[in-house]
Amino acid sequence: MSAISAAEKVDGFTKKSVRKAQKQRRSQGSSQFRTQSAPVELSPLPPLKDAPSTDQQELFAQKLQQCCTLFDFLDSVTDLKSKEVKRATLTELVDYVSTNRGVLVENAYPEITNMICTNIFRALPPSDNPDFDPEEDEPTLEAAWPHIQLVYEFLLRFLENPDFQPSIAKRYIDQKFVLQLLELFDSEDPRERDFLKTILHRIYGKFLGLRAFIRKQINNIFLKFIYETEHFNGVAELLEILGSIINGFALPLKAEHKQFLMKVLIPLHTAKGLALFHAQLAYCVVQFLEKDPTLTEPVIRGLLKFWPKTCSQKEVMFLGEIEEILDVIEPTQFKKIQEPLFKQIARCVANPHFQVAERALYFWNNEYILSLIEENITNVLPIMFGSLYRISKEHWNQTIVALVYNVLKTLMEMNCPLFDELTASYKAERQREKMKEQERNELWKKLEELKVSHASLVQNNSHGVPAVLNNNNNNNNNNGNNKDNNNSNNNNENQENSTDADADAADADANVAADADADAVTVGDEEPDVTDAASESASCAK
Repeated sequence: MSAISAAEKVDGFTKKSVRKAQKQRRSQGSSQFRTQSAPVELSPLPPLKDAPSTDQQELFAQKLQQCCTLFDFLDSVTDLKSKEVKRATLTELVDYVSTNRGVLVENAYPEITNMICTNIFRALPPSDNPDFDPEEDEPTLEAAWPHIQLVYEFLLRFLENPDFQPSIAKRYIDQKFVLQLLELFDSEDPRERDFLKTILHRIYGKFLGLRAFIRKQINNIFLKFIYETEHFNGVAELLEILGSIINGFALPLKAEHKQFLMKVLIPLHTAKGLALFHAQLAYCVVQFLEKDPTLTEPVIRGLLKFWPKTCSQKEVMFLGEIEEILDVIEPTQFKKIQEPLFKQIARCVANPHFQVAERALYFWNNEYILSLIEENITNVLPIMFGSLYRISKEHWNQTIVALVYNVLKTLMEMNCPLFDELTASYKAERQREKMKEQERNELWKKLEELKVSHASLVQNNSHGVPAVLNNNNNNNNNNGNNKDNNNSNNNNENQENSTDADADAADADANVAADADADAVTVGDEEPDVTDAASESASCAK
């Protein structure tokens, strides 16, 4: 046992651990490799065309069994001979089924379906890029495609063979088979999804008992994609199959089909990756409306409900789909949706993103849409006029301004009196708006002036209060000094009178009383000044 270095003990991402992780990831990422007890080496069997007719069926079965052996295509150096033997055998089987009659006997069906299931049905590996963006990133291609392609080709030739009998094959191509086939639509390899699309369409056409099941499972895949995962690689291919299926619906449409349209196809427009499958989705919606024109109103209202708010690219796609719907709409249905529809078109025309505005203005290049607008000009023109007139004066893109002028000219030619009336009312409305704006500005100006005058008044009052308080303090200090002077005078008089205690006793008593009365009068005269100052301070504070 080799010693473990200190670095490997501490660091979990050493070269040795990285190599081990890569080895494990390589074996897990191989969708075709299954661990076998011992490597199997294939040896070529005799060609079918050289075998006697009595031995061809047995040799055919042997070759089918030989093709059930699987190899690891991520390892490009092992089993090269056996891989080539299997590839040559598959090529021979495809040619044998395509060019010969009477080869699809009942005993061959289980061998054929077993070989097909063994090769194509497997768990799809996780994406190498967790943030895989089909619009930006290159898809991960199937490593075992050299063999899987031939198996798909064989299955397609098997289903298209004139001797194919659905009554026998339905025992093997059942609901489980279809369910596993639908799961493979999530493969990143577009080549595989293209084969699956053709094969599923053939199965839908030949097995009447599986049609409802196929539609239901596609319904479930879409609902899971919309409300749970938001990721499924085969949405475009499934919608392409549905386009052919919808085209074959009998009239009147079943409630099941109408519900599928409103509950599945319309909410599909909310998907982030709408650009990957919008063409197929719009085709399916238009197919429904051609089958049943009464569905036009709920479909358009559903599109308006899910109209994108922040994604200009999706908005352009929605406008394209609306134009496709208007190409097949009946005049009676147009009257029902003209108001909400053209309100949205008016918003698109006023969109600052020039591609959105340009796509909306292109509606006036469609002759059939122009005829519908002309028939309902009294309803359409008042809705569109305000946005068109404003954009003709304000839009930053000169191309849009030129297109708007052309649209306005076309609308004016349709109904000149109404156009003049709307022009006058629009200008009057703009004048009223300017007057209101001017009044609003004047009001704000007055409010600003009042605010300035009030601020200056408050500032003056705040400076006046301390001056009053200082005057009051000075008055109080003067009163105190007067009191001290009076008291000192009284003391001196008392000392002088005390020397003549015997002779002037009566006069001294009279003087003391008089001085006391004078003090009382002096204090009483100055007390109202204090109260007046206090009252003045209170009023300033208020």
